[in-house]
Formats: sequence, C-alpha cells, structure tokens
Amino acid sequence: MTEREGQGARKLSFGLIAFAAFAAVCAVGFASLGVWQVERLAWKNSLVAAVEERSNAAPLDLNQADWGGIDTGTSEYQRVSVSGRFEGSDTLSQAVTVYGGGFWVMTPLLLDDGRAVLVNRGFVTADQRDAGVERPVGAVTITGLLRASEPDGGFLRSNDPNAGRWYSRDVAEIGAAGGVENLAPFFIDADASGEGYPVGGLTVLTFSNNHLLYALTWFGLTLLSLFALYWLLRDRFRR
Repeated sequence: MTEREGQGARKLSFGLIAFAAFAAVCAVGFASLGVWQVERLAWKNSLVAAVEERSNAAPLDLNQADWGGIDTGTSEYQRVSVSGRFEGSDTLSQAVTVYGGGFWVMTPLLLDDGRAVLVNRGFVTADQRDAGVERPVGAVTITGLLRASEPDGGFLRSNDPNAGRWYSRDVAEIGAAGGVENLAPFFIDADASGEGYPVGGLTVLTFSNNHLLYALTWFGLTLLSLFALYWLLRDRFRR
C-alpha cells in the first residue's frame, strides 16, 4: 500500500468512526426522548383520571371550607358549591368558545362571613354585552368547578384594567380593579343554569394527549440510528 493509499484509508476509517459515534449518540438521545414521552404519557393519563374524578365528585361546600387549605394545583376542576350574593361590577374577559368569540362574565360573590369568590357566570356575545348582562338578585347558590387564576395573560396580550380590557381571568388583578376584599385566590366556572345568557357549563375538560405518538416517533428514530450503526460496523468488520 502506498503512502497516499494509507492516508486515504485512515481518512475513511476516521470518517466511519465519526459517523458511527454520531449514530450512537443519536440513538441514545432519541431513546431518552422516547422514555421521557412515556413518562409524560403516564403523567397525562393520571391527570385526566384525577380531573375526571374531581369534576364528578360531590360538591365541596366552600361556605364551610378553609380556603387557605385549598391548593389549586391539586384541586383544580374540583366540583364545588357556594352560597352568597352577587355584589360589585362585572368584569368581561375575552373568550373563545363553541359559540364563537365573546366574553366571560366574571362577578364577585359575597358570602355572609365577608369572604368573596369570583364566579365565571358564563359566556356572552358582544351583542349581549352591549345589551346588558342581567344577574340574579338576592341570595343564590352556585355550583360549578374550581379553577386556578390565570395571571399570565391571554391571547398574547396582557390585561389593561385602566382601559377595561381583560384577556385572562387573573383573580388578583380583577379583585384589585374592583376593590373586592377577602377574595379567594381561585374562581368558579358556574354550571349551566337554563336558557339564555350568560351560558355556563362551558369548561373544557379535554386535554391534548399526543405523548404516545411522540414516544413511537422517538423510538422509531432510535431504531433507525441503531440500524445505521449496525450497517456501518458490519461493513467495517467485513473490510
């Protein structure tokens, strides 16, 4: 073998080793991502089961409950009930529902003990908003689902309380704008209450769950990387 041929063989050998190393790294990386998606799938299935159980459980009486002991991270979508009177002004937060675009009607509910909770009474269209939104007078009992505050804004925009523009249901911000005291750190999505507006009971309880598809994709790429590595090594040994 001449010196030039030897240099060419070494370059070829180095190229094969480098590509084999790259294929091995890809295989490990893709396999790790596949395992992570399997773990995410288990987490999502557990979340769906927990939400299903909480949303169909007997309502938790918020008049008797210690609100300080409620963790919205583990109690969101818990079915609850509460009695009180609607006080203060409505806050209309932008919404998109099966009925199209419009607004959520957020109204403070004052309890007899001085505490207050923000209630999403339901959805109204722009026309209904302009025509005026009616509310029950006197004592009412609301049943619905406990929801976590939305402090990060929505529709890629931040709330503008001074201008009366609301893009998310930020409980603390809405309470501060309306001067509501002793306000719960969560709000309630009210159940449907007959015909007309606001339309309640529109909480979406379905969650995107594509983790199995993602896991199969990553594992498929792992197999392709391993096949490439096998083909390179087999070809190298034959030589």
